[in-house]
Amino acid sequence: MIETRVGRKSAYTETLPRTPGSARVARRLASSALRFWGLDELEDAVQLVIAELMSNAITHAKREAVRVTVTRLGRRRVRVAVVDLSRELPRPRPVGADAESGRGLTIVDALSGGRWGVDPLPWGKRVWAELSEVPGE
Repeated sequence: MIETRVGRKSAYTETLPRTPGSARVARRLASSALRFWGLDELEDAVQLVIAELMSNAITHAKREAVRVTVTRLGRRRVRVAVVDLSRELPRPRPVGADAESGRGLTIVDALSGGRWGVDPLPWGKRVWAELSEVPGE
């Protein structure tokens, strides 16, 4: 885990192998950052969002590593992001009631209040979501 800054904002980031076990490491990174910032109340939602973003990257990315970043945007707001080396952009899709997968971005959308997106990068993409203690903050 590396503490860094994004402009004037505190952030924690780590490059992880694109394996299922890395989702647990990413969740631990997020929990550590939230505890350090005193934002424990965001932990459950952030854990779910990180799990979904990591799951998508682990399943769909083409290269062997992903980068996870947790950035404090404001007093009670954070951004979680996963960068992978695939240019394929994720899109929410309709799924049937008995489908075993395909709801991840719907969950991310609900937990972030619609504040999520994808930034295309020359070598891949960054999928991110912003969460706050008070919706809309």
